[in-house]
Amino acid sequence: MNAQHSMIGVLLMSFGTAAGLDDVPRYLGSVRGGATPPDDLVVEFRRRFERVGGSPLTAITRAQAAALETLLNAEQPRAERYRVRVGMRHAPPFIAESLAALGDARRVVAIIMSPQYSPAVMAGYLRAVDDARGSLRNRSEVSVAGPWCGVDLFLDALAERVQEGLDRLPPDERVATPVVFTAHSLPRRVAEAEPGYVQQLKDTASAVAARSGLSSDRWTFAYQSAGHTRDEWLTPDVKDLLPHFRSRGHTRALVAPVQFLADHLEVLYDIDVAAREEAASLGIKLERIEMLNTHPGLIRALAEVVRLERRVPTT
Repeated sequence: MNAQHSMIGVLLMSFGTAAGLDDVPRYLGSVRGGATPPDDLVVEFRRRFERVGGSPLTAITRAQAAALETLLNAEQPRAERYRVRVGMRHAPPFIAESLAALGDARRVVAIIMSPQYSPAVMAGYLRAVDDARGSLRNRSEVSVAGPWCGVDLFLDALAERVQEGLDRLPPDERVATPVVFTAHSLPRRVAEAEPGYVQQLKDTASAVAARSGLSSDRWTFAYQSAGHTRDEWLTPDVKDLLPHFRSRGHTRALVAPVQFLADHLEVLYDIDVAAREEAASLGIKLERIEMLNTHPGLIRALAEVVRLERRVPTT
């Protein structure tokens, strides 16, 4: 790094995904804290990965990082440069190795690629950052961005995707088709301990609905992708709403995830395959908005998050 330049590191952190069918057991073992996954769980996840042709999450997050680095360096004076890297919790490139690659940065801003934040729900990311601090050669300042679901640029981009989804519907159904905003379900015990997090999810849905011009009777909030555990998970699931839609005469519904920022298994399988098949069995065509992926509005929102001073404490 040229002495005349001050480098700021940015780390986009996501959950990670299996690299392929052979990597599924390792990936599930990491998600389960090192415990060997049951054979039936491995078989089921391999089936899902094979059905959708794998998960593009890592590739998309890398593309988001490249776009963000380009934008930040175009906006800033040449004396201050940004380097953006990707770190995954459960798959390469892991958070520790990516943070080490930013070891010569003056400071590092880590962003969890989920706009809503809870210290309990996101604890794994905070631990990973804390565990990796020693890899920074000059002990750079490392901070983790807090919730950014209220950033207007993010909400506007998501509302644009909703409008695009509605515009793709037949004109005679465009003004009546119900919209379901979804987020990843949580064990009820976790949600009850973190009510503010659930409220962030619902507030995001409400803000996007308002920007999309949806009346209160046109949209609802639901969960998806409940885990394979004995815990009681939050409901209603998006699939629970389908019989109600059918009873009201709807033959289409539009799903709009408000927590996921990229195409991955929870979208490509849980919505596009499982929920869509159940909807079809009831005579409903289930549509889905295009995910934000590298939408310019999302990239601009991430740039704003980098510049915000709202950080969360780590050890």
